[in-house]
Amino acid sequence: MLSRRALLSALPLTACSRTDPPERAAATTVTLVEPSASVNKNERLPAEELTWAFPDTPIGKMSVVVLIPERLPTDRFPVLITMHGAGETRKGPERGARGWVDDYKLPRAIKRLARPPLEERDFEGFVEQGRLAALNTALGREPYGGLIVACPYTPDVLGREEPFSQAPLLANFLLGTLLKKLRTDTPAIATPEATGIDGVSLGGRGAISVGLLRPEEFGAVAGLQAAFDMENTNDFANRAERALEKNPKLRLRLLTSSEDYYLTVMQRFHSALEKRGVRHDFLVVPGPHDYVFNRGPGALEMLVYHDRVLRGRDPI
Repeated sequence: MLSRRALLSALPLTACSRTDPPERAAATTVTLVEPSASVNKNERLPAEELTWAFPDTPIGKMSVVVLIPERLPTDRFPVLITMHGAGETRKGPERGARGWVDDYKLPRAIKRLARPPLEERDFEGFVEQGRLAALNTALGREPYGGLIVACPYTPDVLGREEPFSQAPLLANFLLGTLLKKLRTDTPAIATPEATGIDGVSLGGRGAISVGLLRPEEFGAVAGLQAAFDMENTNDFANRAERALEKNPKLRLRLLTSSEDYYLTVMQRFHSALEKRGVRHDFLVVPGPHDYVFNRGPGALEMLVYHDRVLRGRDPI
């Protein structure tokens, strides 16, 4: 099996470059829905897309794209911080931070969750019928409520062999700078229980590393196709066990897919947690390690999971 470094190095030449979307300029603040001429407490405010620039941080220049749902003036939402994969890291902060929005089509997933039922094509064809039925049943009973989704640039400090060594630097930015700004400048629910972190591939590696380092700051820590190596198993399991001891209410999830490069690693992580009796969620869904996964099951499963658990509901 190839090492995690070899796989991450190869991703832009395989999964990322094969379907890499065309370039586009970095966005400034954008309003997605036109606001009314006057707003009162009963009128809905438009959904917004914001771009925040942080030119000088301990981990270098950073950019963050923030999606805020359409809402009433009194509405407040859980916060999800989610990080992109290695292909977008190589694009630099401005373009890389738009990975989830432009390359992985996150706004499309948000719109579909607000208007169920979901269809097979929403998952780019990668969904089992039983899973699709379960998701639609749950969405029918408890509709998708919406999240403030912050999409920071995933810096290359995470691409080193030791997956947890750079977590403190990244955690200081995400929690000490970004989360504080989210809680003051957006309609966020400002509690750890309503705060989640997630990401795909390299971003999943970063999300889990930060989440297990600072578990008291989160209600949910998760990773999609997280880019770890087999030799990280014991370290991961030790950190996960300690994290749940510090925060017994923390939800921890590993999601992988049938054609994921890291499927066997995630299965090993899952087994290690089971043997230790560490509570967690584990899900294997159809799909490859590629953009088509991120645009389909990756985006939808991530949003549904955090929308539920950050509101105190059980996952589907």
